Amino acid sequence: MQETSKIWMNGELVDWADATVHVGVHGLHYGSGVFEGVRAYDTDRGTAVFRLTEHMERLANSAKLLYMELPYSVDELKAATWDLLGANGLPECYLRPIAFFGYGELGVGSQGNPVEVAIMSWPWGAYLGEEGMRNGIRAKVSSWQRIGPNVFPHVSKATGVYINSMLAIGEAVRAGYEEAILLTQDGYIADGSGETIFVVKDGVVATPDLSASILPGITRDTIIQIAQDLGYPVVEKQLIRTDLYLADEVFMCGTAAEVTPIRSVDDQVIGPPGPVTLELQTAYLDTVHGRSERWGQWLEYAPSRTEA
Repeated sequence: MQETSKIWMNGELVDWADATVHVGVHGLHYGSGVFEGVRAYDTDRGTAVFRLTEHMERLANSAKLLYMELPYSVDELKAATWDLLGANGLPECYLRPIAFFGYGELGVGSQGNPVEVAIMSWPWGAYLGEEGMRNGIRAKVSSWQRIGPNVFPHVSKATGVYINSMLAIGEAVRAGYEEAILLTQDGYIADGSGETIFVVKDGVVATPDLSASILPGITRDTIIQIAQDLGYPVVEKQLIRTDLYLADEVFMCGTAAEVTPIRSVDDQVIGPPGPVTLELQTAYLDTVHGRSERWGQWLEYAPSRTEA
């Protein structure tokens, strides 16, 4: 991670090295936090944040599901994001808003603990590598199951639940793969360690529905809308492991991963990035970089620039 100048923390901009918390914070001991991954892109009109409002709204909803009262509104968090971008002077970067129960009581219950909120920003390239973006990655179905919907509210992007993903990606990398794919307890495809999965077969784009305990991904929603607008049938349904092996194309998407093709799963070769994947990848990247106006409504610019 490349250090930057400032971090927005609890209402003010502080130096990177000073954005610290006590070792006794509740969120460190029990994973009681929520977060977002957001990207800002350099465009001809200046820096644009992709779907900033939706990301901050999801942060607020994630907090609600953990009975966490955020001390800042969505609008205040958006304003803080622009303050941070201005302070760090990064035309393009990754943003990490996070809220967690802070220092107070250290029992399992969070009642009485303050809620701390911070936003970080730093330069971050292709999450799964530039080579993976161009030619696809190798993925492995994990032995770790995706946490079920009655174990944890999967609609909440909560910090603690990512232990599940950490174990899965660690297993995959140790085995020589770039990413993991998790299945549900019933054996249906869920998602990657931090991405949504799409399968293309006979021109139809399919993705697991929300019953697979997956996060309602903002990039997932973006790709569904783009694919439909481009004329592809899109189906949200239960998918099984062999749907991956026999697919014409498979790709992953997420804020960090953007649109990353998968060239093999469990050493079953799918092949190089196919035409549907490449079309969707190009449309997505053109959109976030401001090169296409077709879905330009998803780009949010600094308020002063918008008003001008």
